[in-house]
Amino acid sequence: MEFSFLETTPSDVRDESPRIDAVLFDYGQVLSLPPEPAAWAKIRAITGLGDKCLHDAYWEFRHDYDRAALTGRTYWQALALRTGISLTPIQIDQLFAADVDLWTNLNLPMVAWAGRLQRAGVRTGILSNIGDVIAEGIQAKLPWLADFDHCTWSYAFATAKPDPVIYLRTAEALRTAPAHILFIDDREENIAAADALGFQTIHFTTYAAFEQQMRERGFGSLIDLVPSADQPAEEEPASTKSSNRFLRR
Repeated sequence: MEFSFLETTPSDVRDESPRIDAVLFDYGQVLSLPPEPAAWAKIRAITGLGDKCLHDAYWEFRHDYDRAALTGRTYWQALALRTGISLTPIQIDQLFAADVDLWTNLNLPMVAWAGRLQRAGVRTGILSNIGDVIAEGIQAKLPWLADFDHCTWSYAFATAKPDPVIYLRTAEALRTAPAHILFIDDREENIAAADALGFQTIHFTTYAAFEQQMRERGFGSLIDLVPSADQPAEEEPASTKSSNRFLRR
């Protein structure tokens, strides 16, 4: 499959680092924090499953959910069959809502930075492994996602990271060659796939480490972007990135 890219003129010339015309974010654990403990507790209560049993089953079918081999409903039905429980349609609807809550505890410094990029005219996108019901739920809950130039939700392409096709289709949608896209993801295998395709990449762990990497790579000017005179500066609360063992997306 061939992809063509529109060449763009940089707003400035940076001799010390690659030109960045677009910034591409993973969603889970980059724009959002790790899974919300209260939402996880609600999922345990609905299913009646213990922590480890639920955790193992939750992730066993997740990649199939992300790549649309399963829908939201068939995903929870597969989890129920795997764990030997029964779920009513009402319970599955409750699990849909709790699953959205699980992934909508925001990483506020990264969200604020994305907003500054957008106001400065830098193209922004999202490339997320995510199932249909969760994607619809977070978009309904977080209207600011519409400010991104393009969002690739994996289920809509029937594939998922680290499949190279999904990266290239996203670059095409952003009208930017991979070499001029900065891709940020929390999973090393997703970063490795992007590196192999020529993207500029940052492996996200914490906001402080991210900012340090950006400056070391010569991308400090992107971090230091300020709103234009007609845009008020927003406060950036310190990240409350929690440490729990249910880390993945």
